[in-house]
Parts: sequence; structure tokens; C-alpha cells
Amino acid sequence: MEMAATQKLACFRLPPLPTIKEIIKLYNLRAEKQLSQNFLLDLRLTDKIVRQAGNLKDAHVCEVGPGPGGLTRSILKAGAADVLVVEKDTRFIPGLQLLSEAAPGKMRIAHGDILTYRLERGFPAHIAQTWEDVPPNLHIIGNLPFSVSTPLIIKWLEQMSNRTGCFMFGRTRLTLTFQKEVAERLTASTGSRQRSRLSVMAQYLCTVKNCFTIPGCAFVPKPNVDVGVVHFTPLAQPQIQQPFKLVERIVKNTFQFRRKHCRRGLEMLFPESRRQELTEELLRSADVDPTLRPTEISISEFRALANAYSKLCEENQGLIDYDFREELKLRHQAKRQLENNRKGLNLHTTAEENVNDYH
Repeated sequence: MEMAATQKLACFRLPPLPTIKEIIKLYNLRAEKQLSQNFLLDLRLTDKIVRQAGNLKDAHVCEVGPGPGGLTRSILKAGAADVLVVEKDTRFIPGLQLLSEAAPGKMRIAHGDILTYRLERGFPAHIAQTWEDVPPNLHIIGNLPFSVSTPLIIKWLEQMSNRTGCFMFGRTRLTLTFQKEVAERLTASTGSRQRSRLSVMAQYLCTVKNCFTIPGCAFVPKPNVDVGVVHFTPLAQPQIQQPFKLVERIVKNTFQFRRKHCRRGLEMLFPESRRQELTEELLRSADVDPTLRPTEISISEFRALANAYSKLCEENQGLIDYDFREELKLRHQAKRQLENNRKGLNLHTTAEENVNDYH
């Protein structure tokens, strides 16, 4: 079965090239710890990652952080017609150029940071599909550095919600690597120990699949953790029909006290003067049990909370902009000012007493 899958993958044959290990040696490449780089040298594993993306024959692909190009080779072998690689580290560019020359017309190299790179400019408009239609023949694939994986998926989830960036083309699919713990959080079900803010934010917008785990020992240098491969397919209809930032606010507040009842986090959505009243109204309107733990709240209950909160924001001007941290900060500042005033008054009184002692 594995052999058949491997044969199916090989839609394009690359000419003889130095191995990835030889490329690393040839260009004197070392993984930078501060960039959390880890190289995957086993092409059987890179082939396996690419298979999770589905059929890449004649597809457009953006690969994030190709490094020495192991995963890039597997993408090209799978028959992708157009591969755009976005690499931040200039040390890898010569090795990638060598690979590009071996696959003429199939590979483009962009030097840039994927967190700021405008992917929507990288592909032709004609590949776009309407959102409700089948996904476009465009894939995002990457063995992500651990340091950028979480901020990057949050950025892409927001773009997915707004249908901007690479999601202007439709329901673009993602196949990405994460630390095993993050992969488990992304796919954790309601009630599980790993359930988190990330689980809810990903699952209300996508079908998320934890495909397989790669042991840390497969990477060079070996990280202290194993790696999970996760596949995302955006839903035609998100499970929560509210703006991303509003949903994020509800979920973030709920999970900030993950071991306490959900009421504890939700009440921080409201100013202290009306906290109890509005929290009770939110929970009553959403019909959510205030004694549930954050990990026990289902997507449908988060949907009810988001809808109820949106209604409260419409009815209460300025509520959407309220931040309890700002209120807390102002209170601390006022307290410090009061203490300073008292100290100043005490110093003034003491100085007067000292002067009086000489009279």
C-alpha cells in the first residue's frame, strides 16, 4: 500500500541532485537555534507529509520556510505545476536556486518573512473558486519553525474568517507541522485535557485533522519534542457567524481561568460596575451552565455565547472596546497616585513640625 502511494506521488522526476545532507554540507548550513530551525532529511517522511495535502498534480503550492529543500523536492515530485517557496533565511537561497534550475518553470523563490508576506499577490486570479464551491487547486504546506507556528496559524485563521490573504482564492487547504502538543491542542475535542483556545478558534472555522506524528529524532538537530502534521480544510459555513475578533475575545476570556468555572473568565468581559448583571444576562441568554469548565464548552455553546455577547455590545455602547486589564491598570495608577499624595502630605506635615521645633 505504502509502495503504491509512493509511486502515485512520483508525478515528476527530478534530475540527479545532491542529497539534502550534501546540500547542507555544500553550503555550510547550520540550523539556527534562535530561529527554531530543524531539518527533516528523510525524504520518505517529506513524501508522507505531502500525501496528507491530497492530489497535487498541476496544483499551485506555497511552501513556508523550505530551508534546505527536502519538502520542496517531495512537492515537486508530486506533480505541482507552480511552487512558490517563501524563505526568510538568505543562507538557504543558493541551495533552493539549484533545485529551481532542476525544475525549470515550476518553482519560484521569494525571500521574505511569511508573517508579513502578501501571499495573495503570489498566485494568478484565475485559480480562485467561490467560497461555497470546492477548494481551489492551491495548497499551503510547511515544516514550520516552532517559534512562528502558533502566531502564523492564528493569522491564517483570521484571514480565513475574513476571506483575505490566500483565502481570497477560496477555501485554501493547509498542511503544516507543529510541536506535538500544539497539534494535539488544535484537534482536541470538547472535554479533553488538551482542549484550549486554539482548539475552538481552529475548529469553528475548519475541519482539522491530526494526520501523524514524526519523532523528534527524525530531525537535525533533534528537538526536545515530537512533531505533529496537521491538515486544515476551511468550512464552507463557519460554525460561529460572528467577527473573528469578537469570537477570539469570548474564547480568550473563557480560557484565561481554565481550571475555574467559565463564569469566572466570562465576567471579565464587563466593567466592574455592571459585571454581575451583564454576566448573568450573557449566560442566561446563551443558555450556558455557569459551572462548566472552559474545556467542557462545546462549539455550539461558544456560538450561543458569541451571539449573546454581540447583542449585548449592540445594546451597550462602548462595551466592545472594554478591556478589564485597562480598568485594572487605571485603578492601580489611581491607587499609586493616592499613596504618593498621602506621602507628600505626610512629608509636608513633618517638615512643618520640624520647622516649628525651632520656634
